[in-house]
Amino acid sequence: MPFRRLITLGLLLGLGLVSLGTLARPSFEQKLGPTLADSGSQYYRFDRFELDSADGQRRYRIHLAIPRRDAPPAGYPVLYLLDGNAALGALREEWLAEQDERGPALLVMIGYATDLRLDVDSRVYDYTPALQPGQPLLEDDTRRRPAGGAAEFLELIETRIKPQVAEHYPLDTRRQALWGHSYGGAFVLNTLFTQPQAFQRYIAASPSLWWKSGLLLRTEQDLPASARAQLLILRGSDEAGPRAAHAQPDERRRAMAVVPADAAQQMAARLASHPGLEVEYRELAGLGHGPMLDGSILPALRWATEPAH
Repeated sequence: MPFRRLITLGLLLGLGLVSLGTLARPSFEQKLGPTLADSGSQYYRFDRFELDSADGQRRYRIHLAIPRRDAPPAGYPVLYLLDGNAALGALREEWLAEQDERGPALLVMIGYATDLRLDVDSRVYDYTPALQPGQPLLEDDTRRRPAGGAAEFLELIETRIKPQVAEHYPLDTRRQALWGHSYGGAFVLNTLFTQPQAFQRYIAASPSLWWKSGLLLRTEQDLPASARAQLLILRGSDEAGPRAAHAQPDERRRAMAVVPADAAQQMAARLASHPGLEVEYRELAGLGHGPMLDGSILPALRWATEPAH
C-alpha cells in the first residue's frame, strides 16, 4: 500500500481533538477525577473488572465502554487502549456520539487499580520491551524502575483480558485495534513486530523510539514477511522541535541522541514498503508529547471503526 503522510493543520476542537483547557502537560500524580463512567452516556454503558499480573506485582483495572447500539452480525469492532485510566478520563460524549453514527467500537481500556490517571511504575514495566527475553532491565540509571515486561503484558492481554471480554460481548475478531501513547506507543510497535497476528490495526501515538537506544528500530527488522496489518503512527507537531534533553537522566539523554527526531516518520516510510502493511503517518498540529495522549484518542477511535478491507 502507498505510504500516506498527513499533517492536521490547526488544533481541532470539539469533535476534532480536545479543548484547550486539557492541553497542559499531564502530571504523573494527577487524580483521575469524574469520567463518563460516572456521569453516564447516551451512547455507551460502562463496566469494569480487575485482575492481577502473573507475578502478583501489578493489579489491572479494565474499563469497558459497551455500545448501547446492538452489535452488527459480525460483532463489534474492538479497540484496546493502554493507559486505560487516562483514556477513560479523556473520553468525550461527542466522540461517543460520532462512534454511534459510524458503527461503534467496543472499548477495552486497560488501566491499573489506582485513583491516578497513570501508574508510572507499572506502565514502565508493562510497556517496554526487553533487550533479551527474560532479561532483568531498569528504565535508566537514575529512576531505576523495573522495565522490559512487554512480552508478559502481551501474554496477559491475549490469554486473560481478551478471552474475558469475548466471553461476555460479541466481537469482530477481524477488526481488533490496539492504541498506546509514548511507552504505550512503543508497546504497540513491538507487538506489531513480534506478534503481528494479535491485532489487525495498530495505532502508535508518539512512540518512544529512543527506548534503549533505538531497540525498536532493530526489532522492526524481525517483522515477518507474512504480516498483514494496518498501522497508524501519530505524532504532535510540537514534538519535532528541540528536545529538553538537559532535563533527562544521562542514560535517556544518550539514548535519545541516537535516534533522529523524525524517526517515527522514517519508520512509517520504511514499513510502507512491506507488502502486507497499510501505513499512515499523521502529525497533529499544536500538540506536544504529553497532550498527544488525549489528542490521539479520537483518531484512534475513527481508525478502529473504518470498514474492514
